[in-house]
Amino acid sequence: MKIRHPEKVNKPSSPIKKKPDWIRSKLINSKEFFLTKSIVNKNKLHTVCQEANCPNIAECWSKRHATFLIMGDICTRACAFCDVKTGKPNLLDPFEPIKIARATNQLNLKHVVITSVDRDDLKDGGAEHFAKVIEETRKLNEETTIEVLTPDFLRKGESYKKVVDANPDVFNHNIETVPSLYVKVRPGSRYFGSLDLLNSVKKISKKIFTKSGIMLGLGEKRDEVLQVMDDLISAKVDFLTIGQYLQPSTKHHPLQRYVHPEEFEELKSIALSKGFLIVASSPLTRSSYHADEDFSKMKQLREKQSQCHQLQ
Repeated sequence: MKIRHPEKVNKPSSPIKKKPDWIRSKLINSKEFFLTKSIVNKNKLHTVCQEANCPNIAECWSKRHATFLIMGDICTRACAFCDVKTGKPNLLDPFEPIKIARATNQLNLKHVVITSVDRDDLKDGGAEHFAKVIEETRKLNEETTIEVLTPDFLRKGESYKKVVDANPDVFNHNIETVPSLYVKVRPGSRYFGSLDLLNSVKKISKKIFTKSGIMLGLGEKRDEVLQVMDDLISAKVDFLTIGQYLQPSTKHHPLQRYVHPEEFEELKSIALSKGFLIVASSPLTRSSYHADEDFSKMKQLREKQSQCHQLQ
């Protein structure tokens, strides 16, 4: 089996810009970090923390937080921003759902985030496997809330409904960047297909929180970012994450600029004014970064909204 890695796919070579002072990984609690690592390894699981070289791994693992990556560590797509391996994936592990459930229990997670590689090779894009992971995790962890970060299920019909029917607490699908950059940055995906997925999930279940994220520094323009916000609001998305793109290697999409923290704060204010329930916006923000805390905030906000409607 031949495995392609993005650094061998995405050309030409682009030098990596030196990181500014405001992008720094936090120190770790080594005991908790290695405990998390031990549980992940013992259950023979993959995490997006490792496979995508997340800058927050030290902080999150020190708090026993890990984002599980299901359906293997080989993706069928080669997005120009991503550090996950690309190639022909292995067969699905039928025991993975129970492994995820067991690891969630061992880590004592109150909120778990489950994501996956793209599996265009599967008839349903892996939707049924997602559903099984949700179901098994809930059986063993009744009080744990579940957040999924899914692929776009492009050209897989209504297979995404299998994930929705499993009733995750949060359905996340990242829009990633602005439409004008899709051909270069996310060639295997379709901007409006991702919007339609998010909108469809909300139409099926208003109880499920929807979430999406965008990276900055890829070459997008400010008005394009604001338009993405409007498009996501039209798709009834509840939660937006905005983070800094960090170029994984010289063969990935070139980093155009590092965005200052003040600009992230400004975009957060704008996004909240547009109607998002929660906005996480900072250089190190990622989809699952502080996801447990943000979910609690979203839940409280929705309860307040419900109470206000009842009083009217």
